[in-house]
Amino acid sequence: MTTTDTTTSGKREQAVTDEVVASFAGTKDDRLREVLESLTRHLHAFARDVRLTTEEWEAGIGFLTRVGHITDDRRQEFILLSDVLGLSMQVVGINAPADPRATESTVFGPFFVDDAPEVPLGGDIANGATGTPCWVTGTVTDTDGVPVAGARIDVWEADDDGLYDVQRDGDETAGRGWLRSGPDGGYRFWSVRPSPYPIPYDGPVGDLLTATGRGPMRPAHLHFKVEAPGHRTLVTHIFVAGDPYLDSDAVFGVKDSLVVDVAEHPPGTAPDGRALDIPWTGVHFDIVLEKAS
Repeated sequence: MTTTDTTTSGKREQAVTDEVVASFAGTKDDRLREVLESLTRHLHAFARDVRLTTEEWEAGIGFLTRVGHITDDRRQEFILLSDVLGLSMQVVGINAPADPRATESTVFGPFFVDDAPEVPLGGDIANGATGTPCWVTGTVTDTDGVPVAGARIDVWEADDDGLYDVQRDGDETAGRGWLRSGPDGGYRFWSVRPSPYPIPYDGPVGDLLTATGRGPMRPAHLHFKVEAPGHRTLVTHIFVAGDPYLDSDAVFGVKDSLVVDVAEHPPGTAPDGRALDIPWTGVHFDIVLEKAS
């Protein structure tokens, strides 16, 4: 039960909150007004709850300033901050598909790009990314099991060194691409076996993790973004079973339904007829899209 602080200082602090909330009364957009009023109440309540000092407020402003300074078109430190605070996964949960038959969603991450190259069914998104070749297959259906043909499937991942292409110098694209599901809803492409890696920790978010005794590691995963007319867009990952970081993901993105087995294969002929003189791996992941309401 919430109690009202009737002390002189309590009344003074509440008056500030009430004044700021009232300042939004003329906002024409009802949703914007609702969000700003709630944000104000919660921010003020947080400051009052911890009795925030001026020095702590200044340190917080300095921290956010550093987050802004390090953010550019190749690095999104604000998304990273949202991720490590669990806000990203909270928003994912709030907006998750209502139908339990649909594939679960997880964090978007800071390394998606809009202009990834298109690859054909059975094509190779690795494009020079280092790692063990991985043949990824699956089928896209709706929640009634009907195949979804022509779905756009964006995929991206880190290489064997734990780096995305946008983290390297130069403009080369590797470890990412998009393709469309076939008439039967099936999809297939070559990639590299996902590897665990640390999120960027050479900036303010890394300092936050260090100060709180947390690690920066993410378990091995492959990103998916799947879009099809008449269906809700899905943003998800697949995670490698047995990865040592499944229980300590720095961004809280792991869900049991997204953990998949990776099959190990010796050198030889791959399913698409390709001859490989090195070991390769395979993953199968079926995707179920919720129909748009």
